[in-house]
Amino acid sequence: MHAISSTSAGEDALQLQDLTTRTTSTDLDTSNLESLRTGQTMALDIELPDSEGYPFGGISSSKQGERRLLFKLGLSFFLFGLINNVLYVIILSAALDLVPPSTPKGIIAFCNISPGLIANVGWSYILKGRIKYTRRIVGCSLLSFIGMLAVALHESLLSRLLGICLASFSSGLGSVTFVQLSTTYSPTAIGGHSIGYWSSGTGAAGLFGAFLWWELRGLGVETGIGISSVLPFVLPLTYFFLLPRPAAFLDPTTSAVYSALPSDDPDIPTADLSQMPPLLRHDSKSESAFLTAADKLRLLQPMLLEYMLPLFCVYLYEYTINQGIAPTLLYPVPSPERYGFLSKIIHSVRDYYPLWQLVYQITVFISRSTISLGIPPIPIRLLPLPAIVQLAILITLTYESAFGIFSGDHEGRSIALIFILVSIEGVCGGLAYVNVFYRINQERPDPLIAKNEELAKQAREFKIGSLAFSDGCGILLASLLAMPTEIELCKLQMARGKLLCKGL
Repeated sequence: MHAISSTSAGEDALQLQDLTTRTTSTDLDTSNLESLRTGQTMALDIELPDSEGYPFGGISSSKQGERRLLFKLGLSFFLFGLINNVLYVIILSAALDLVPPSTPKGIIAFCNISPGLIANVGWSYILKGRIKYTRRIVGCSLLSFIGMLAVALHESLLSRLLGICLASFSSGLGSVTFVQLSTTYSPTAIGGHSIGYWSSGTGAAGLFGAFLWWELRGLGVETGIGISSVLPFVLPLTYFFLLPRPAAFLDPTTSAVYSALPSDDPDIPTADLSQMPPLLRHDSKSESAFLTAADKLRLLQPMLLEYMLPLFCVYLYEYTINQGIAPTLLYPVPSPERYGFLSKIIHSVRDYYPLWQLVYQITVFISRSTISLGIPPIPIRLLPLPAIVQLAILITLTYESAFGIFSGDHEGRSIALIFILVSIEGVCGGLAYVNVFYRINQERPDPLIAKNEELAKQAREFKIGSLAFSDGCGILLASLLAMPTEIELCKLQMARGKLLCKGL
């Protein structure tokens, strides 16, 4: 393994200008660093390759220092994922309290999704050149704060929807920004560590957001949402005062930024950029170089089937189940005599949907945390598998809702079946998310593009940022399909004499 070195420490600092202007509190004294070329696990069981070209090679430190550095990196990205996504969950959880009873609740979901999708397209596909991470993160936190204040302080529907749109746009832009930020860390084991904890944080946001609103909703919309509006300020505080700089993971004797991985690793593909235009073959390291629209299109082509389509399908099936099918999975309240345990959990028909959502959020959090827990990523060839499994679950749950798999007097079996299927749905969704982003983070650039460090950096940022468009499209399409799906399933239930959905 070898590293592509910059010509001077000054150029390396220039390449990371947006990140190296932050506080130096996370810098490590080189006298306290220990060589990692032995491949020993640092904090949290990250295995790093054994190579003379490893960026920490030749530097000594204590294991405690190594663990502290990786712990701060993992905690930072966990907080990024948690706080960036938690407002989205709070808005959905508070939907019943934010709009009048006569207003369709689907409008909240639409305003909570579509602006984020616009941010994904605009900032990944349209803007060009270097990413100003400091400006983005500060801007995202301010937009979220303003949006949540608009929701809290104004009772008019238009003002609240506008505030939700601002918060959604900020969350979408933040998602792109933080996954792109992970690509600035080298070697790829460090970038993968960042993505693993980012994914875990996004999974935790579902549980934390739902629990937080459950505790705050008694205070009313103005106070509850007002308190939530301060959460976005955790993002810049984490960025400036907790997140280690990328330079902390580099060997100062070489200032290596990109490290080539062993060419015989079958699970880390090389991007097919053989048809790149002359711009990408240029050896210039000028910071003014940027990817053109044609360059981005060529980068996208090999990703469409391998990464983007599986992620799109997973989110399409997942959110169609959660928003269109799960609300119709209703059964009579279990009697204490026959179903002692279930009767303690479910006290009314309205308890079923929150139960399915709780099961889903728990399993999503666990599965999105697999990389950070040290569980190996699934092979690239198996990335479509979660989508296939979710499609089977969607079909099964649709049949259960419309016609019923078990007879009417066996609701216990139906509830158990749905519990299992929703758990598998959450596992598949979380695994698809964390593994797709992890794999794209680990891709090594084609040797042609690797010759230009600035363009190689921008290509990595663009590729991982562009993935957000696929899951955003899946969620948006699912939100449009969910409403007619719920209505039709309710009609089919009523046709066979099951009237529970009509009473909600």
